[in-house]
Amino acid sequence: MIKLKTPFSEEEIKKLEVGDMVLISGDIYCGRDAVLPQIVEMYKKNLLKINGIDLKGAVIFHTAVSPAGVGPTSSNKLEIESSILPLSDAGVRMHLGKGKISDSTIAGLAEKNAVYAVIPPVTALLESKTSEREIVACPELGMEAFHKIKVIDYPAIIAAAKGKSIY
Repeated sequence: MIKLKTPFSEEEIKKLEVGDMVLISGDIYCGRDAVLPQIVEMYKKNLLKINGIDLKGAVIFHTAVSPAGVGPTSSNKLEIESSILPLSDAGVRMHLGKGKISDSTIAGLAEKNAVYAVIPPVTALLESKTSEREIVACPELGMEAFHKIKVIDYPAIIAAAKGKSIY
């Protein structure tokens, strides 16, 4: 088990291999279909820093944040998967979700020194490892707004790295 703390360095990401089991601690961002395209647009317009969002070395978890907790959503939804490479350009080093992503996204992640990890759909476990939560963009979207949460030892498995995939 590899313990990682956010934000990640380029060197930490380069060491990760498909199949590595990781425990993630620190601040991670959360978003899914409704908000991720808006975050990409904010990045393109240089509006992220204005909103206090720093994606350098960051993790984005493909999830909504509800009072019941968080659990992964399918990362291959068009709005989510199409955000992965632009957000990697913005500095995101790890994308967390569930399911198979396309070969072109896997290749793009390798070019950008970013990885995709799958996280088990275990909402109760993840809720017990989440200590703080705040909305950082698009509050009008409610639980699908862009959140930042603080986590301790979130379990994940590297599913795509260096142009390879577990799928």
